[in-house]
Amino acid sequence: MKRTSLLLLFSCIAAFYSCELSAQKKYELYSVGFYNLENLFDTIHDKGKNDFEYLPEGTNKWGTMKYRSKLKNMATVLNEMSTDMLPMGMAAVGVSEIENSRVLADLVSHEVLAHRGWSFVHIEGPDARGVDCGLLYNPKLFTPVASKLVPYLTEDNDSTYKTRGFLTVSGDMAGERVHIIVNHWPSRYAKSPARERAGVLVKAVKDSLLDAEPASKVIIMGDMNDDPDDKSMAKCLGAVRKQQQLKRSTDLYNPWWNILRNNGLGTLKYRGKWNLFDQIVVSAGLVGKDRSTLKYYKPEIFTRSYMLQQEGKYKGSPKRTHASGVWLNGYSDHLPVIIYLIKERK
Repeated sequence: MKRTSLLLLFSCIAAFYSCELSAQKKYELYSVGFYNLENLFDTIHDKGKNDFEYLPEGTNKWGTMKYRSKLKNMATVLNEMSTDMLPMGMAAVGVSEIENSRVLADLVSHEVLAHRGWSFVHIEGPDARGVDCGLLYNPKLFTPVASKLVPYLTEDNDSTYKTRGFLTVSGDMAGERVHIIVNHWPSRYAKSPARERAGVLVKAVKDSLLDAEPASKVIIMGDMNDDPDDKSMAKCLGAVRKQQQLKRSTDLYNPWWNILRNNGLGTLKYRGKWNLFDQIVVSAGLVGKDRSTLKYYKPEIFTRSYMLQQEGKYKGSPKRTHASGVWLNGYSDHLPVIIYLIKERK
């Protein structure tokens, strides 16, 4: 084999996998993802929350059998994410539409997923329905050192407006400080300014993190309820389409822009058209060819045939839990997304 040929080889080395890109250099590869779990509720009422449709006597008749099936379906997807490249699976996965810590504890301990040895971070938020964000992680690959829930605040600090905050988890990956901000921005029922405000707030969180630790890396992920080129993402958050547009160390790169607009791929369908609301954005410190430090490698929309409708009007769309009041025993109305990070092994 010529020395100039490119060889990509993955092997398990202690708590990580390395890839050999040439005869001289070896690289560690890590995967970080996000998945909207579409209403992962347990069967118990949480006081003060409007979770009544997900109770045994509620609209969805959400009993033990349905809850266990939902857990198994979510665990199946999470267990398989990134395993085409990394048999050890994900280093960290942000999740949204989870009711509480109980469902995350049930999820990571499920027989399908328990062998991964995952832990989680969750902070109860103010959402009226009770849905929050969380972060699942493999302690062998990511070590949290601090976490907080940054509240969503309107410009006039309207205390009556309560929605999901921004779960911010700081930790160590590949020997470097990495901050992960997990988001679930206001839905499409709210007007665009509500999501634009979220973009402004998350940008401020990112700036404060990098101001305190300039050498650290920031990963912003979530269901933004907007596409990459919508104002909330492109202008308010400031996530650019091309790596060449990065000018400052605090700038953000969004690899999903071209996936949607050039390739026509997305994570959810509405009236037969793909949107890409689920995104993972990285700070400029994660971009570049110098792989002596952790760097962004490539993105992936994760899918398997069982996650999609196989027939009928919605063939090819994500197979969701319910549709028109009918329990489909599906997975989610969103597909998960992954980015791979790479670092030269010393």
